[in-house]
Amino acid sequence: MLILDGLWQKGKDFLGSEVPIIAGAMTWISDGMFVAAVSNAGAFGCLAGGNMEPGLLGAEIARTRDLTDRPFAVNLITIAPNYKKQLDVALQDRVPFIIFGGSFPRKSEIQKAKGRGAKVMAFAPTEALAKHLIRSGVDALILEGSEAGGHIGHVSLGILLQQVLLKVHEVPVFVAGGIATGAYVAHLLLMGAAGVQLGTYFVLTEECGVHTKFKEAFIRAQARDAVATPQVGSELKVVAVRALRNKGLESFLEMQVDLIGKRKRKEISHEEAQFKVEQFWVGALRKAVKDGDVECGSLMAGQSVGLIDRVRPLKEALSLLVDGAEAELVRVRGKLMGPL
Repeated sequence: MLILDGLWQKGKDFLGSEVPIIAGAMTWISDGMFVAAVSNAGAFGCLAGGNMEPGLLGAEIARTRDLTDRPFAVNLITIAPNYKKQLDVALQDRVPFIIFGGSFPRKSEIQKAKGRGAKVMAFAPTEALAKHLIRSGVDALILEGSEAGGHIGHVSLGILLQQVLLKVHEVPVFVAGGIATGAYVAHLLLMGAAGVQLGTYFVLTEECGVHTKFKEAFIRAQARDAVATPQVGSELKVVAVRALRNKGLESFLEMQVDLIGKRKRKEISHEEAQFKVEQFWVGALRKAVKDGDVECGSLMAGQSVGLIDRVRPLKEALSLLVDGAEAELVRVRGKLMGPL
């Protein structure tokens, strides 16, 4: 029996997977084929809703079910224009798990999802919001530190662990952001995590269908290359995005300046400006993921990109995490017990 078995049983039971390791939803990457591959390998896959057309989301849900009989989640971004229609599709299709991201779901939406048999997960950046989400009915929480890739919050995982993980015990808590080694997984479990979520780590797997140039950019990158976009001015609300530094990132900064100027001249509404911000990232990410434009496209990546050096089969990537976590727990037990 592994030491891990006792530490992450709660997460395994909740997710219904062999290991409570979640492959975080990544727009243009986490499609039905990849999600099914993750779940079939024993981990837990998440289908990325992004701003997908509702009909296409339904098709991806169906494709996922065709390829796996194991549990998976649909990740919905509450601030996406298609969000409400996507939620209707997910509930109509009775997906087993719904993960709400982007902002905080309404209590009525959480209850609606639970009423259709779905387990609900949501992101919690503070203890107060974690408690609020629990009162609203969420079944589990995810803490995602700013080390993560894509749209991020402002707080590192180290702080979130102290603010939330060590204080909230009513529901399973999964943690994310900067995770790429089994040893780190072990210590997060020892702190009370029910499991972990990784995104960047799984991009460098054979089953991940991104363009070869996208993967090559990840292999070359160092942790310091994954930077968060700054907000140029208060006139335009920008949710920070962590990505590898390239011309695409520079273009985003130039676009902010242009949009702020148009707002001041009243040439564009606030809503139109915000839509163009999100439209930029969706298009830029597709350029990199699908077309291999690693210069002008968006290379969304977490700082853990500096810890991954090659592409591996998915099962091997998972084994590295599991074996590394168990080895670290054995080492820690030896230190605690001292010499015999």
